[in-house]
Amino acid sequence: MGEMRNIVVVPYHPDWPEQFREEATQIAAIFGPELISIHHIGSTSVPGLSAKPIIDIMPLVRDIEKVELFNPAMIELGYKSKGEFGIPGRRYFAKGGDDHRTHHVHTYAPDNFEVNRHLDFRDYLMTHPEEAQFYASLKAELAQQFPHDIFGYMAGKDSFIKETILKAHQWRLRQTDTNGE
Repeated sequence: MGEMRNIVVVPYHPDWPEQFREEATQIAAIFGPELISIHHIGSTSVPGLSAKPIIDIMPLVRDIEKVELFNPAMIELGYKSKGEFGIPGRRYFAKGGDDHRTHHVHTYAPDNFEVNRHLDFRDYLMTHPEEAQFYASLKAELAQQFPHDIFGYMAGKDSFIKETILKAHQWRLRQTDTNGE
C-alpha cells in the first residue's frame, strides 16, 4: 500500500488554465522538437468542475522512448520521474510531494489508446455540464469518505469514469460523423 495522502476536492479555480499554460511552456521548452502538442486534461481542465487542485498535463511526443532523456531537466523543474507507472507506453512525472502535489505530467506518443480516452472524457464533461456536476458531487463525497485513502477515492470514481468514457467515445464518434471528418 502506498503512502497516505490528503484527498481534498475544491471548487473550480479560474487560475487553473493559467497554471497549465505556465507549466506547459516550461515543459515544451524541455521537450523541444520532440513535442508534438501539449494538452490540459483532468478535472482542472473542465471549467466549473470541482477537483483536487492538481494540474494534469498531457504532452504528446514523437518518440516515447526518448522521454527519459528529459528526466534531468524535469527533475530540475521539480518533478519526480515515475516511468510508465502502471500504464504501458506512458511516461509519468509528479511535481510536489504526496502531501502537496501540484502537477501530474502524462506523456504519450499520439497513437497511444490513452490519449483519446483523456481528451474525449475532458471534452465530454465540458459539453455536458449535468454530468460534470454529478462527477463533482461524487468526488466531494468520496473525498469526505476517504480523506487519506487515494485508492479508496479512486475506486469510488472508477465506475463513473468507465461509463463516462464509453459515452464520451460514442459522443466523439457522433461529432466526427456530424462534422464530416
